[in-house]
Amino acid sequence: MTDAAFDPRDLLPGSRGEHRLQERLGTVTRAERFYGDQVRDRLLPTMVEFVQRMSMMFVATSDGHGECDNSLRAGPEGFVEVLDDRHLAYPEYRGNGVMASLGNIGENPHVGLLMVDFVEDLIGLHVNGTARVVEDADLRAEHPDLPADPSPGRRAELWVVVEVEEAYIHCRKHIPRMVPTDRRRRWGTDAAAPKGGDFFGAAATRKAEEAADATAHARRGSDVAPSGEREGAGAAS
Repeated sequence: MTDAAFDPRDLLPGSRGEHRLQERLGTVTRAERFYGDQVRDRLLPTMVEFVQRMSMMFVATSDGHGECDNSLRAGPEGFVEVLDDRHLAYPEYRGNGVMASLGNIGENPHVGLLMVDFVEDLIGLHVNGTARVVEDADLRAEHPDLPADPSPGRRAELWVVVEVEEAYIHCRKHIPRMVPTDRRRRWGTDAAAPKGGDFFGAAATRKAEEAADATAHARRGSDVAPSGEREGAGAAS
């Protein structure tokens, strides 16, 4: 069978790659039971309630070549808006200006969202689908009841609207319990310290490497004699 040939398991959720690996490892029965019991093509009422109380989410995207990126999105509880049972939207707050996720969506609209309750139920929700980037004014024209955030730093200019294709549980077995604490957040700031500064030393390391390269280049230059001296030495020998 070629990759282009129809396989009855293509009608199931998931990719051919995962289906083939299930066959190889003998997990077909378990996987198909999970597909049948847990994977839905819309948000169930219980999923809507879950989304509405989340304050963080992981967003997976890839560009047109399949190069991947995974990013954290966070906001006040309920910052992810459920537009209806097949659509949700999340705001894009001011960040570092790189626009990695939005740029990927511009090339490849497929996204994978993961929301995890680390505090109460210790459970997660996957939402996979196709995304589009929408101006704030345009989304409010489509959805006049969309709430306005009172914090200037959280007033989104752009939203990502996701059309739900798959929604399913992430099991609690390995989800750690975390205890939230109060913290002051400076939404929308460009100040380096609140954003973490050079926490991993990337900028400092680069500067050190550039300084070392410059020193090495200068030493190599000083070790090379002027051409006239080289020629004279050759003639004398």
